[in-house]
Amino acid sequence: MLSLLLSLILLILYNCDNIVVVSSLNDEGIALLSFKQSIKEDPEGSLNNWNFSDETPCSWNGITCKVQRVVSISIPKKKLSGFLSSSIGNLSELRHVNLRNNKFYGGLPFELFKVQGLQSLVLYGNFFSGFLPFEVGNLEYLQALDLSHNLFNGSLPTSLVQCKRLRNLDLSHNNFTGSLPNDFGKSLVLLEKLDLSYNGFGGSIPNDLGYLSNLQGTVDLSHNMFNGSIPASLGNLPEKVYIDLTYNELTGPIPQNGALINRGPTAFIGNPGLCGPPLKNLCASDSEASSPSSFPYLPSNSPSQKIGSGRGLSKGAVIAIIVSDVIGICVIGLLFSYCYTRICSCGKRKDESGYGLEKRGKRKNECLCFTKDVESETLSENIEQYDLVPLDAPLAFDLDELLKASAFVLGKSGIGIVYKVVLEDGLILAVRRLGEGGSQRFKEFQTEVEAIGKLNHPNIVALRAYYWSVDEKLLIYDFIPNGNLATAIHGKPGMVTFTPLSWSTRLKVMKGVAKGLVYLHDYSPKKYVHGDLKPSNILLTHDMEPKISDFGLGRLANIAGGSPTLQSNRMVSEKPNKSSAASEVATYSSTTSFGSYYQAPEALKVVKPSQKWDVYSYGVILLEMITGKSPLIQVGNVEMDLVRWMQLCIEEKKPLSDVLDLNLVHDSDKEEEIISVLKIAMACTQSTPERRPSMRHVSDALERLPTSSE
Repeated sequence: MLSLLLSLILLILYNCDNIVVVSSLNDEGIALLSFKQSIKEDPEGSLNNWNFSDETPCSWNGITCKVQRVVSISIPKKKLSGFLSSSIGNLSELRHVNLRNNKFYGGLPFELFKVQGLQSLVLYGNFFSGFLPFEVGNLEYLQALDLSHNLFNGSLPTSLVQCKRLRNLDLSHNNFTGSLPNDFGKSLVLLEKLDLSYNGFGGSIPNDLGYLSNLQGTVDLSHNMFNGSIPASLGNLPEKVYIDLTYNELTGPIPQNGALINRGPTAFIGNPGLCGPPLKNLCASDSEASSPSSFPYLPSNSPSQKIGSGRGLSKGAVIAIIVSDVIGICVIGLLFSYCYTRICSCGKRKDESGYGLEKRGKRKNECLCFTKDVESETLSENIEQYDLVPLDAPLAFDLDELLKASAFVLGKSGIGIVYKVVLEDGLILAVRRLGEGGSQRFKEFQTEVEAIGKLNHPNIVALRAYYWSVDEKLLIYDFIPNGNLATAIHGKPGMVTFTPLSWSTRLKVMKGVAKGLVYLHDYSPKKYVHGDLKPSNILLTHDMEPKISDFGLGRLANIAGGSPTLQSNRMVSEKPNKSSAASEVATYSSTTSFGSYYQAPEALKVVKPSQKWDVYSYGVILLEMITGKSPLIQVGNVEMDLVRWMQLCIEEKKPLSDVLDLNLVHDSDKEEEIISVLKIAMACTQSTPERRPSMRHVSDALERLPTSSE
């Protein structure tokens, strides 16, 4: 009984001691513990030392104090998940908040904006949503506001212009809409960085942006819905500033003054209504000025109109015109008849003498009715029958060597058969047959194939030469030896051993493909669109450098005509042994049962391909590399595409482990990178083309990721 009583006394004393300890923590510590309670996940234990046992929170992880008052909360990249508690507004001396690259969600509490001394608010890379509260205008000392890569929406509050000390404003990659507040430029004259890209901002670009004379780097207004004309006042910005206006709804001439002078066309693409330099399309006023219809008409009293005025032509004049017309027609007819007779006799002499096309150039004096121009045109339609046509550098082989070489079928598709060709000297090539059709559109084919041959980038398969005849069309490429990305991700049926790609290798491939597409979209002569990007036509070298293949094939096959899958007696096909052929048969094959799931939704409705088609396809490939899943997934009794499945996983807030390729479990330390790439993939696969980033922005975002190591 005595021992029980002593135990009760000790318990009471212990509890009393705890009460004393609890009461010793100051108000700011209690506010931060309330903030901790709003955090649902802390997988790295970043807040483990936040507890009641301290008098102040100044020793806690991520907390900085000055004179025992909290002035900074900095907890970036800790995978924290939860909402932002309103209790943070009780930290009256708070100056800096940095919660970037976590998983916070929900809206911003308006209590946060009661902390009038706040100087920086960095919430980049979370899942915050809702409006930016009107109370943001209370932060008169705010210098940095970075809300980029979140889900904010609605219009910017007009009170934002009251933050006159702002130097860094980054609202990119959100869903903001509406016009910019009045006096945006006049009020925020201290801005050094301005990034509003990838939102839904509309209305006209404010004239007063020209007041932002302290801007540096890139002023990014791209991928919005700004309309109207480009204000000439933008030319007042510092000349070193790059102004990105791509993919808006801007119209009219591009001002040619100050910072807008000598800008390349890439700063203005995606605005079909823009005209004038540096774009190729002239403005209406310019084209009218050079058009004959824009010249003034002759005055009504001009001498040329007085002749015969009011009387019309005389009867004799009409008869004379008719007679001269008849005579002219007869003369032309006799001339055609004479030339036709000469051509036919020339053809008969050629046939009788046994000369074929090869000899025609030597016998041209026998066909006197042919002019030099007609003869050269006739030869140009047939000259390609005699040899390969190199596109970049002289070839180390000729047509006979190519046709006599050992050839192994690598793949078949609706765009022809692909062979691995091994020449006698050991040189290995990839040769694609486009068919045996009789199409005679050689000039068109030649123009197209020579343009493709000029493409030169380390991440694009090089087209070396071509051959054209009535019954054969060949494209000769470098041979890429290490298979394609589809096989690298999923393996192949019957493959005995399969080594999955590590995350660092996948990231290397993603970056390389992005660079190749940027080259096609922005730096190739015609700003090309691939139009059929998928893992099976991304080839891999021995060091896992990606090479985009099959570019332009659809158009070339259409020009070539015929049946591209017919066998040819001109290309010798030897049956290889199974062990050598099995590892290569999928290398150049364009066939895939999932091909349509890489296509952008609008591709089914719009005939003219867009660069945003490639962006969508690239996004699906990113998802495939992250998840290891095919682009079509069976979920219970329902089939859905990979993009929709990922959207559902995000809506249901499933953990990354539920969607990650099982082969990447050993790369758990790369989770932050994987999440960043996943966000890029979801941006690329937006259903609305205008909401997708350009490949240049995608490539830049990937390059900003830290380089992974094996």
